[in-house]
Amino acid sequence: MKPLLLILFIILCSGLPEDARDQQHAASNTADMKHMLVYTNANGYRHASIETGVATIRDLAQQEGIRMDHTEDSLLFNENNLSKYQLVVFLSTTGDVLGTEQEKAFQKFVEEGGAFMGIHAATDTEYEWPWYGKLVGAYFESHPEGQQEAQLLVTNREHPATAHMSPTWKHYDEWYNFKNINPDIQVLMQLDEKSYEGGKNGVNHPIAWFHENAGGRAFYTGLGHDETTFKNPIFQEHLRGGLRYCLELE
Repeated sequence: MKPLLLILFIILCSGLPEDARDQQHAASNTADMKHMLVYTNANGYRHASIETGVATIRDLAQQEGIRMDHTEDSLLFNENNLSKYQLVVFLSTTGDVLGTEQEKAFQKFVEEGGAFMGIHAATDTEYEWPWYGKLVGAYFESHPEGQQEAQLLVTNREHPATAHMSPTWKHYDEWYNFKNINPDIQVLMQLDEKSYEGGKNGVNHPIAWFHENAGGRAFYTGLGHDETTFKNPIFQEHLRGGLRYCLELE
């Protein structure tokens, strides 16, 4: 900026009412904030924990200075709308939740660097779309009847989603068995199948992981069936770390 124009700009800004300058500053801060979309379309079983999950993620987003939108409208998955976001979260989505054009837009979003975060039933989603299966990291195959307490083995305590955890954690939840596990995932927590009934993945039973093999960062946690889990401080910090990883805030 030329010196004369710079001087004029400073004079004009200093002449603004204080509330106008505050609004201008707030607008600038908002423009710099990360922006994410939480998607909860359930074309099948709908988890009762979804509303609590949305509220929990919204609280975490506010604490981290992240703008958050929530939708169940698949038509918002278009190139123009997705360009507003740096992260898309699938919170206990189930079944076929995107049409062909929406899939193309979302795939482009991720391949161009947009981040993805999946929670619980996000692996029970889009079985006929192999690209999504690799993105989320595995597909749900089955789970034991009812919820149980199980022991989780934290295999990576350097990641922001697990850095706050002890090497083992006993937690009560619904435990998924998986199929088509992406060999490129980086495992954060394993399930100890000896600690509960109904595990079918054996010694290699990942329950939370991350990777960067689809373009943008991807994170998944299998926890979150019941609303009480979203009220658990350990799980909340797990989600916070996932958000920070996906948005490169760590």
